[in-house]
Amino acid sequence: MNLAKVMQVEVCAIHAIGSTEGINNSTYGAIYIEDYYNTKRQALKTWAGTFTNTDEFKNIEVSTICDVGAVSNVLSKYIDANPVDLLIMGTMGATGISGLFGSNVSSMVEKTKTPTLIIPLESKFSMNPIVTLATDFSSTLSKEDANSLNKLLAASKAEKLDVLNIVEDPQWKTNKAGEESLSKQVTGKLDFKYISESNTTEGIMNYIVSSKTDILCLVKHHHNIIYRIFNRSTVNQVMNRSIKAVLVLHE
Repeated sequence: MNLAKVMQVEVCAIHAIGSTEGINNSTYGAIYIEDYYNTKRQALKTWAGTFTNTDEFKNIEVSTICDVGAVSNVLSKYIDANPVDLLIMGTMGATGISGLFGSNVSSMVEKTKTPTLIIPLESKFSMNPIVTLATDFSSTLSKEDANSLNKLLAASKAEKLDVLNIVEDPQWKTNKAGEESLSKQVTGKLDFKYISESNTTEGIMNYIVSSKTDILCLVKHHHNIIYRIFNRSTVNQVMNRSIKAVLVLHE
């Protein structure tokens, strides 16, 4: 809601009802399942109202949708039928899931090309965030995702975007072609960081801790660093102590 306020956008809160949720193995249960669905829909509206009924968020337009099906299917259905600038999903953090990508978030990151902001349970929104884009300069942001990133940076009043490139060769200093390409897509100040580290994943993790990164941005493409990062059991620990959110972008 804070993000919607500064970006001046509408919000749609979506809840997926499991296809077997609320159904008993009886005729009575089947007959009254629609009552169960209506109860869930009203509960979501009531929950949204706890925010929209406050002075802080009273001017933000919020709609709610309850649909039946798997989370990824329900969200994909909505995205296909409506213009969506940013998909926001929460993650419980270190709750036994092996890595961040082990649940509904994983499915959506695989399915959608919509910029996806993944927010840990205890994170808090802050203005002037430290935003880091980890990249190997092997891909170019899509026009839509570059626009979303620019809107987020401008609305949150981020002073700059840290662009992190972990290099295994200590002799490698800069990637001028990559810098020029990214500079054409992202407005505002870019601060390019080149860090020599034999393990790319550890290099990124160490940087986001030392820099106190609030939002880590990653560009998703086939078999790139995003998969190696989020398939590690240590990620949730790092998320809980250092990162407030992860923004997944697409080429």
